[in-house]
Amino acid sequence: MKVTVDIITYPMKVPFAITGHVFYDTATVLVTVENDGVIGRGEAVGSYYLDETADSMAADLESVISHIDANTTPEALQDLMPICGARNALDCALWDYRAKRAGKRIWNLLDIAPRELITVFTVGMEEPSVMAERAAAAAEFPQLKIKLNDEKPMERLEAIRAARPDATLVIDVNQGWSFAALKEYLPTCEKLGVAMIEQPLARGDDAALEGFKSSVPLGADESCLGLGEFELAAQRYDVLNIKLDKCGGLTEGLALVKAARARDMQLMVGNMTGTSLSMAPSYVIAQFCQFVDIDGPLLLAEDVDNGLEYRTGGLVGLPGAALWG
Repeated sequence: MKVTVDIITYPMKVPFAITGHVFYDTATVLVTVENDGVIGRGEAVGSYYLDETADSMAADLESVISHIDANTTPEALQDLMPICGARNALDCALWDYRAKRAGKRIWNLLDIAPRELITVFTVGMEEPSVMAERAAAAAEFPQLKIKLNDEKPMERLEAIRAARPDATLVIDVNQGWSFAALKEYLPTCEKLGVAMIEQPLARGDDAALEGFKSSVPLGADESCLGLGEFELAAQRYDVLNIKLDKCGGLTEGLALVKAARARDMQLMVGNMTGTSLSMAPSYVIAQFCQFVDIDGPLLLAEDVDNGLEYRTGGLVGLPGAALWG
């Protein structure tokens, strides 16, 4: 099995701001596995809040390449690498290889009847008037994901709601509020019809949510990286956001789906702003989700060849075999 690792950087269309960070580009790691003319590909961006970079992920991958052969399965990979962005890229490449080797689509391998999806469109943090303009310009998207921190969050939210009274709104705080702030902002969020608040409190500082009854569903992102953290997150949150970069790939992502469904927990699939090659495996997880965030390529100045088709109404077409799976 030949395994190659490449770092490819894609510029953002416009600078993208979230709590504590502004992104001007996205550095991705592309893993390609090849054996007997069959090629599988996977892409990772990693988690900035875990200090993952394209260079660190490439180094992680180089350290295990010698252990990868034609018999290495995505399941076996779980014992070779911990959950991380690097494992995500290799795991997804192995799934792509498995599908192509079998001459089947990923849907056949997993016994899934796929449906087309509607993705949110993400509005990064800017001045309230600018965020309202961006929301209005995304009128074709019925669902918006709003990035907020603790600086004028309700002013920003109210401006967007005024610009898009029709939209379903999900807000993502990226660990930017205190528990006191959450309780203060909840009445306004409820009044404005917010469908879900994602990661309001800091990872590791959200014990106050145990037993707390929020009037708006709360979602765990940074607070649940993988299966090892699921049980605690399930006690504190209503929704689980599965991101393949943080949980280490499609294999663990599917295990998280199973665990969450057994607890009647709602699901979201998210992304770290990669190309369509990152979104394609997430499309599989999205088949089980109430909230879908696979708009990463729309935030980039360019996408990979054979990318996903984003259509009017926020519809995203099924990934083709030439892309992945």
